[in-house]
Amino acid sequence: MLGTVISLALSPQPSLGLPQIRKFYVFLELLVVFSCLRDIAPIRWLFLAWAVFGSIAALRGVYQFAAKIQQAGQAGKNTYDYYIAERITGFTNHWVTFSAEQMYALIMLGAFLLFAPAIAKRRWIWISAAALIALAVLLAETRGVWIGSAVAALYLVWHWNRKLVFAVPALALIVFLVSPAQIRGRFESLVRPRESDSNAFRLVVWRTGLRMIRAHPLLGLGPEGPHYRFDEFVAPDTPRPLPDGWYGHLHNIYLQYAAERGIPTMLVMMWLIARSVLDFHRRLAKLPPGRGNRRFLLYGAIAVILATLTEGLVDYNLGDSEVLTMFLVVLACGYLALEPDLAFD
Repeated sequence: MLGTVISLALSPQPSLGLPQIRKFYVFLELLVVFSCLRDIAPIRWLFLAWAVFGSIAALRGVYQFAAKIQQAGQAGKNTYDYYIAERITGFTNHWVTFSAEQMYALIMLGAFLLFAPAIAKRRWIWISAAALIALAVLLAETRGVWIGSAVAALYLVWHWNRKLVFAVPALALIVFLVSPAQIRGRFESLVRPRESDSNAFRLVVWRTGLRMIRAHPLLGLGPEGPHYRFDEFVAPDTPRPLPDGWYGHLHNIYLQYAAERGIPTMLVMMWLIARSVLDFHRRLAKLPPGRGNRRFLLYGAIAVILATLTEGLVDYNLGDSEVLTMFLVVLACGYLALEPDLAFD
């Protein structure tokens, strides 16, 4: 926060960066959750509520998917290209927000199913919810979320039953083989992108972001600077017109924070996140074997962090207030699991 304020104060147009100062209130989520949720019952129901509302949003997303594919056919347009520009959003305003929210709900539900105690009574309900949310994540076709979810799944399965860890890539292969051409095409775009895919424009924003960082390594351009000063730093040899895409941020949390607020501030934030992983890992090493609520919260928190950092390579996910709020809730609950005086198990 201090780095952000200093960067803003020394930027050419501080008024443009005020939205990032106003966003500081979102970080109060850490204090609210840590202060109010001092018992395991409401914490469990919080994440199960995420699963319920995530399932409802997933149902809406499935309906939207069917409708959009039908619209493309009726309009005589290429289904793949039409859908990439008009993907499912659930109850949100953008498919990236929708996908990230669903990913967090799915990860915490997965951690609950694998590590929490006393889940047998309603297990089939939560397994069904997980399957529905996973379907929505697949249909949203947000590739960064796909990869982040896979990393989280590998981490959770590795610590649940290492013999099954190879089932995760095998399951991904099965999903690819049985998916319709629309989904398979999106998988293939990771290595063989089409013109409508976002690979080309991301290369432009990443290259431009690196030029911003080289020019202002210590304090950056100021909050929101990459948005308002993007054209100043586009490399002269970049083909014009620029590829289709959203150029309001750098689609990478590491480049975005460094370009906005400087490399030191970006490293401080990454250190804070890394320290959280270390704190959670150390507590896990001291837990007795077997299922437990602390184990569920700590493994879930680490999985969410790993997924966030992975998806953050291709999206500015923590710049989205809804996504940041859910991230902070998970982080706070992870630290609640470190409290020795709370009877969680």
